[in-house]
Order: sequence, then structure tokens, then C-alpha cells
Amino acid sequence: MPRIYGRDYTREELLPKVGRIEQVGGVLPLTLSEGRDDRVRCFQMRTGTGLSVTVAADRALDIVAADWQGRSLCWQSPAGAAHPSYYEPAGLGWLRTFPGGLLATCGLTWYGAPHDDPEAGVEGHSGLGIHGRIGNIPAKQVSYGGRWEGDDYVMWVEGVVDEWILFGPHLELRRKLWARLGENKLHLRDVVTNRGYVPQEHMLLYHVNLGFPLLDEGARYLFPARQVLPRTPFALQHAPDWNRFAPPQPGLEEMVYYYELAADGQGQTCVGLINRETDPGQPLGLAMRYSLEALPVLVHWRMPGAGNYVTGIEPGTNYGDGRPRERAAGRMIVLQPGESRTYDLELDLLTTAGELEVFEREVSALTGGRPPEIATEAIVE
Repeated sequence: MPRIYGRDYTREELLPKVGRIEQVGGVLPLTLSEGRDDRVRCFQMRTGTGLSVTVAADRALDIVAADWQGRSLCWQSPAGAAHPSYYEPAGLGWLRTFPGGLLATCGLTWYGAPHDDPEAGVEGHSGLGIHGRIGNIPAKQVSYGGRWEGDDYVMWVEGVVDEWILFGPHLELRRKLWARLGENKLHLRDVVTNRGYVPQEHMLLYHVNLGFPLLDEGARYLFPARQVLPRTPFALQHAPDWNRFAPPQPGLEEMVYYYELAADGQGQTCVGLINRETDPGQPLGLAMRYSLEALPVLVHWRMPGAGNYVTGIEPGTNYGDGRPRERAAGRMIVLQPGESRTYDLELDLLTTAGELEVFEREVSALTGGRPPEIATEAIVE
């Protein structure tokens, strides 16, 4: 049953007090109308606890904004929730309309740094730009709503996103996001299906972008890490501080790390960020839980640059250094015609000291409290 305003309510207790459920929470459709955001279809989901997320139907149902009781949980870029008509696929053009937001999906056939792939056929004719196309494709068959399930009120947004090119891949993403009234949790389920008639390589990354005030100097990463793998020599220099964030620094180079993580007996792992420093009276944290088998690579982006003050905690299927490298290492997923893969991700907002401590113990239990090994060489020189 929903717990809002400090007490539990049954359906029979709550409904007589409101004109409609949206008075306390639910899903609101809206369309943005400013600058590059113009004509972007969105849905605002509110759980009644102060948690609010904005889902952009025209950006693959990604989460372009999120806050809790007025405190932003994610970094938002100057691009805003840019309409996909502004997307520049070549090279680093993806960065021009990267909204940040709580979730930016990357894939479905490649992600990571721009690269050439001689085996990509028509898809790679002019090179593969950063992070793939899926996050700049509008969803179709979009629906939303809410319903009572006993004394629980469940709200959702769902739709279908097609990544397709003539003579090339046809992958379908079926996405559903849902939450319960009275909870600080958001659930995501993605089903990716090869709708083509030949085998197709597949990569998927959940680019979760946390920002101020959740992210600030003194914030700590909690990963059940067994090994830390710096991507570049600059990241290697800062590897001893992998689990802490710094104050804003103009002109700073980004740092990227990969991790070998531990999981529980059911193959589930958890990663997140906690902050007791920005507002000592209101600790905040965000935990993510998912299957390590489905998403075996954690990409960690640390960017304490002035204005670009953001961190990415990014579960994915692969490393982000090019499809040829992943293919050669035997890590590429190949979907047969009609074959599907399902991905589940839970985002859990932590708002009390007790919840932060429980999460700390959960992460520590996965590694037995042992610190990770830090690699002595960068992956990319």
C-alpha cells in the first residue's frame, strides 16, 4: 500500500481524500516547446514521495530529468531534451544533443568511442559515431497509465523503438518503465529482439548520469568491485581515488574506468553513489540493481569539470572501445533471427542515513569487505 506523507494508506482510505489520483501521484503527458526541445513528447511520473522523473518518448523513452523534493538527481546538459531531428550521427556529433538526464540509452548495435568497423556493411559505411543511434529514435505504440492492484497503485509508460536500416540491422526495443505510488523506486524492463532475417550483433549500455546536489565533493561510489581497469593513462593516474568525487575543475579531462564486479548467489549485483556531505541534514543516494550476467561490464565515467559536473554509472554488455575489439575478444552478443534478450534495471533512491547504511552493507557483503585490485596499466594508450 502507498506510504505517503508519513503514513500508509489503503485504497479505500486514500481515494475519498482526492479528486483524482494525479493529485498525489501518477503519469502526466506533456509536450515541450522551447528551443531544441520543441515538439518532444514526454511523460512526467510522480510517485507521491517527492520523486519525479521525466520520460522522453521521442528519445527512446529515456529519462531526461529526475528530482526528489526539489533536489535534482541527474546532470542536465545545455542541449536539453533535444528533438532527434537535431541528432548528428558522425564522429562525436552525438555529444551536441546529449541531454544527460538520469538515463540515456546507448546501442543497440554498437556504443562507445567513434570507430571504423570494416565488417559493419552498410551500417558502417561512413564510420560508427559515439554511442550508437537508439537514444535518438522516437518511440512508437506509446502508452501510459496507472491501475490499482489491491492496495498498490502502479503507474507505467511503455513503447517500442525500432533501429533499422535498409540492407542492414533491424533490432526492436520494447521498453516499459513503472513505479508504485509511495515508493522511491523506478523499474525498467527492456526486451531487445532481432526482427531481421540474419544474425545480428548487439550491444546495450545504460548511461546513468548523476549530478548536483546528489553528486558533489565528498560523494562516494559504492561498487562491489574486484578489479578496477582504467581506460586511459590519465584515468590511471587518478585510479586510487576511483571511489570519490572531486570539486569542479575547469578544463579537466574525463576519466573512464571498467570494473570486474561481484554478484550474489542469484547473479544479481548492485552499484550506486551516496552523499552525506552536500546537505548533512538530508543524505542522498542512488542504488542500481541488475543481473551481472545480462550486463557484465560496468563503465564508470568521472567528469568533475566546471559546468560538466557529472558522473556516469553505466551498466553494459561490452567494453566501449570499438566493435572490432569486442568481436576479436569473443564478447559480442549475436542475436539470431527472432531471438530476444531481456534486461531489468531497478533504480532505488535512498533518502535516510539508515537506507545508506543498509546499501553500504549490501555492497560490502558481495566482496567480503575486500578492496579491489587496481590495474597498473591503462586499457587504451
